[in-house]
Amino acid sequence: MELGNLHPATKKETKKRVGRGVGSGLGKTSGRGHKGQKARSGGGVRRGFEGGQTPLYRRLPKRGFNNFNAKTYTEVTLTMLNKSEAEEVTAESLLEEGIIGKINDGIVVLGTGNLEKKLTVKATRFTKSAAEKIEAAGGKIEVV
Repeated sequence: MELGNLHPATKKETKKRVGRGVGSGLGKTSGRGHKGQKARSGGGVRRGFEGGQTPLYRRLPKRGFNNFNAKTYTEVTLTMLNKSEAEEVTAESLLEEGIIGKINDGIVVLGTGNLEKKLTVKATRFTKSAAEKIEAAGGKIEVV
């Protein structure tokens, strides 16, 4: 191998040179055709423009709304609380133990499953059945 024999590994595409004479195949109008908005300098239409017709994004119905006051709670079941090693269960302790992935705006304890040990549970909300089952197992509930 010598320096004089080196060549690019892949074929290099040459840049399209427009407006360089009739013989080039892209002279005069430079591939833009004759007249019209797209032939002009800076010409063309924005995305979604349909020539003055009401565009699709305005013709389609907009439905529903997003409530910016809505709270997103992480749901925790009693079955999940059984897996916890802590005596006092909080959102942070559940996160550390990997029982939940994210706290969001707090946790809500659901009454699914059965609680097999005495726990003090601190959460944002409790369902009626969850509160009854925790207290029946000898535990305490605290609304944070």
